[in-house]
Amino acid sequence: MREQLKNKQIMLAPLAGVSDVGFRLIAEKYGADKTFTEMVSVNALYYDNQKTDDLLFISENEKNCNIQIFGSKPDIIEKVVKDKINPIEKSKEISFNMGCPVAKITKNGEGSALMAKPKLVEDICKTLRKSTDKKINIKFRLGIDGKNLNYLEIGKIAQDAGIDYVILHARTKEQMYSGKADWNHIKILKENLSIPVIANGDIFCVEDFVKVIDKTKADGVMLARGAMGNPFLFKEIKDYINKGFYEKPSSKQIIDQLIEQYKLELKYKKGKLVVTQMRKHLSWYIKGLKNSSKIRDLVNKLNTIEEVMDALEKYKSTLKG
Repeated sequence: MREQLKNKQIMLAPLAGVSDVGFRLIAEKYGADKTFTEMVSVNALYYDNQKTDDLLFISENEKNCNIQIFGSKPDIIEKVVKDKINPIEKSKEISFNMGCPVAKITKNGEGSALMAKPKLVEDICKTLRKSTDKKINIKFRLGIDGKNLNYLEIGKIAQDAGIDYVILHARTKEQMYSGKADWNHIKILKENLSIPVIANGDIFCVEDFVKVIDKTKADGVMLARGAMGNPFLFKEIKDYINKGFYEKPSSKQIIDQLIEQYKLELKYKKGKLVVTQMRKHLSWYIKGLKNSSKIRDLVNKLNTIEEVMDALEKYKSTLKG
């Protein structure tokens, strides 16, 4: 069984507000084969939005981080890829998002809303291919809703346009993140395409990884919510593949890693911003730990990085292991 797990790519998904430099570096530390930036709007890049330009930043310490973009206008996509993305040598690939189900994205006809327009998807895929020599992947969903599953059509369009590989989140746009990901559709896509297929959706532990590969024969997995507050999952999967067993981190190891992420974030952001942005990460890391609600409520009231570090060190001293 473990033989079929070897050479499978383990990727960190592009996660808005989550997969910044600090978290990407930690994912790499634990064995992520590839990471991706938070998704970047080509429209905002086209109009030189500085905040959006900042999302293109890849640290010199990152080994395999790539940029993910989203949009719906082929002419703007072409110009942005040529002028802004191609010059970024650190990004060996470009990921294009056709999977985001969030209303503020789909109301503009972007993200998973593109699934309803196969002809436009074809135009975008062809535009991407002619605009860059970098590897390209497309991330998409099963379809708009349960009555309109067209992932196979979208996958074939991408393949025929010269896209290098695809990532399928096994839910519909309508499902958002609710219900269960239907891995059977990943299996069907894999059976019908010759380019690599990466599985995405409901991979929260080593056992999920083993099951999804066994069921779908996918070429790898992309971890999203399963990696939030749990970058250890990359190492656990790699250890299981290589050694046949893995160990879960102790409570103290979890807090140590959380503290390390705070320190990493401080290299790239101002202290006050780190304090506020890390609150969600903290709640993910400490979920299930002893007195987690108390430390979460305390840290959420703190305003300086020094106060947060002190509180976490004191909390760590109360934990076993």
